[in-house]
Amino acid sequence: MVDKALGTGGRKSDKDLKIRVRSAKGRKVSSTKWLERQLNDPYVARARAEGLRSRAAFKIREIDQKHKLFRKGMRVVDLGAAPGGWSQIAATATGSTDANPLIVGIDYLEMDPIPGVILLQKDFTDEDAPAQLIAAMGGKKADLVMSDMAWPTTGHRPTDHLRIVHLIEVAADFAIDVLAPGGTFVAKVFQGGTEHELLHMLKRHFRTTFHAKPPSSRQDSAEAYLVAKGFKGDVPRETRVEDDEE
Repeated sequence: MVDKALGTGGRKSDKDLKIRVRSAKGRKVSSTKWLERQLNDPYVARARAEGLRSRAAFKIREIDQKHKLFRKGMRVVDLGAAPGGWSQIAATATGSTDANPLIVGIDYLEMDPIPGVILLQKDFTDEDAPAQLIAAMGGKKADLVMSDMAWPTTGHRPTDHLRIVHLIEVAADFAIDVLAPGGTFVAKVFQGGTEHELLHMLKRHFRTTFHAKPPSSRQDSAEAYLVAKGFKGDVPRETRVEDDEE
């Protein structure tokens, strides 16, 4: 059950108007807190009002506003696309249409169609996923590869850290394969989730690398975004992060 907390009298403050969620039988405390945070999140309300699929859409929009990711006619790959907010922003920014789709998204979760976007329901870490993405792009190079992928957390920080780093490395390796010279790579990272070796590799392949934390990314979250711009396109493959030998 959801209530609006009331003050003791007079004009209600913003704090007084905060929606509070009563605990319910069978619901975990963490779930109640998450629901309360969602109901009070202005970005959730804005996303709903603008017809966007998630509040995450504002993150890529804000990164674009500051760092100029998109331009008309560019080709974009969206890794970990569900529920589709980033692809929506990319389609509008690039002028992608169903007649000339410029955006390809992939996720193991099912998504409703998005105008101007080719969606693949598949786990990006599957061996044949990169080939399917390249085929969906018609064999053309991408101008931007963006990844909002994250594994479900296990609660064991060292394990979660390794899993996150692995996803970023796989996404970065794919970006290096498919980007056109001058292209850009954007990926979600977490505090402690960007290894020095990975950053060193990206600096070999891109002219500029930096971290960004858009305003819509909750301040109490360890989430940030790694941005690599100006893909050189001429660095030997052996400079990439090598897979650990078993």
